Amino acid sequence: QVHLVESGGGLVQAGGSLRVSCAAPGRSFSSFDTMAWFRQAAGNERDFVAGITWNGGSTQYGDSVKGRFTISRDNAKNTVYLQMNNLKPEDTAVYSCAAAPLTSVSMSADRYGYWGQGTQVTVSA
Repeated sequence: QVHLVESGGGLVQAGGSLRVSCAAPGRSFSSFDTMAWFRQAAGNERDFVAGITWNGGSTQYGDSVKGRFTISRDNAKNTVYLQMNNLKPEDTAVYSCAAAPLTSVSMSADRYGYWGQGTQVTVSA
């Protein structure tokens, strides 16, 4: 059983920045080929935000966050990060990290078998 733990969410004003983190206590991240962040706003479906392959060699972003968000990973620390800049009220959602033994990033939540509990990000106008 793999346990992913997100942290770093909170309340920020529009235009501000936040960094959320995802850790896998007791398990090496290098065993996951691909990590990703998804988000789900109240009443909406879960949307792909960003993904990264095991060595960081390939990243992919959802259209709404391109140029504002950056995903990175530190396998030595077993942590994946999502740096969010120029936040907008429409970025408000629960952000969850996911992991899968994929060789490329998938934007489909169904491809990821391991999930964290999520962290709330709220952006005020």
